[in-house]
Amino acid sequence: MTQTQLHKSPGTLTQGSSRQKIISIPLILFALFVLALGIISLFTGVYDLSAENGKEMFFITRVPRMVSLMLTGAAMALSGLVMQLITQNRFVEPTTTGTIEWAGLGLILVYVLVPTPSMLLRMFGAIVFAFIGTIVFFMLPRRIEFKLSLIVPIIGIMLGSVISAVSTFVGLFFQMSQSLEVWFAGSFAPIQIGQYEFLWFIILITLAIFFLADRLTVAGLGEDVAVNLGLNYKRITLFGTALIALATGVVAAVVGYIPFLGLIVPNIVSKFRGDNLRSNLPWVWFSGMAIITLCDIFARTIIMPFEVPVSLVLGTVGAVIFIYLLMKDPKAVSK
Repeated sequence: MTQTQLHKSPGTLTQGSSRQKIISIPLILFALFVLALGIISLFTGVYDLSAENGKEMFFITRVPRMVSLMLTGAAMALSGLVMQLITQNRFVEPTTTGTIEWAGLGLILVYVLVPTPSMLLRMFGAIVFAFIGTIVFFMLPRRIEFKLSLIVPIIGIMLGSVISAVSTFVGLFFQMSQSLEVWFAGSFAPIQIGQYEFLWFIILITLAIFFLADRLTVAGLGEDVAVNLGLNYKRITLFGTALIALATGVVAAVVGYIPFLGLIVPNIVSKFRGDNLRSNLPWVWFSGMAIITLCDIFARTIIMPFEVPVSLVLGTVGAVIFIYLLMKDPKAVSK
């Protein structure tokens, strides 16, 4: 961004960004690739769809699972993107900041207070605690000056470990460890019709992020620059935090623990397309869908007829990419 652009108002920046070409032939082709992955996912599994109840099972389990995969991938990828913009750190996402662990704590406390909670109540608890956890994490860089950008996610992982330990203690104390284990598995196997519909909120969250895209981009330049451009920095970061909490809380309540997706996708997209949020948004959306669907297909076929939790595959892939990012650009660690 040039010196002249820095003295423009957020409204002017929004108009300039909106003229950038968002829909392109490569994006359409990539969307078709994601659609093909979704079709493959529909017909991947042990159950014989040609059996007597095959059609019924297809719409009860396969379709909800495929839709859940797509929406979850988009949600976690967008959460990572917004979080990286707000913190100006490309190594953070809901897993490396403790946000998803806070959501898990909210879930386990809901189960303690209400033995058989509804999905809406579980989602509410997860969102509230995800919001609290994200606020706590965002306060750390403001109060402590970190010389290395890598220290920020390390602190977040440590914070998440503490919250996870608290959740484990609460689960053991109230004899709810089985519910906690199911949540940490992060598997799409239990998904069926009537259990995934709240994930459609991700569409609304995506529209909100697209509407706030240029303001979030300006906020990503830092508080001083954003304020000089006339942006209410605290308000936009609060909105961003709320969107992260909503996306993470919904995913945590419906699916469970999904690691590193918000780290993988934004870094891959920014490597090839730069850091403009508005133009990158569809690519991040579809890339999150593609990666989690590929991992889920792999998890369902590697030891068929059994199934590996997709969180295990994503955790492995995410850890490898995290290490690759550090080794590829060691200078970024010292920023």
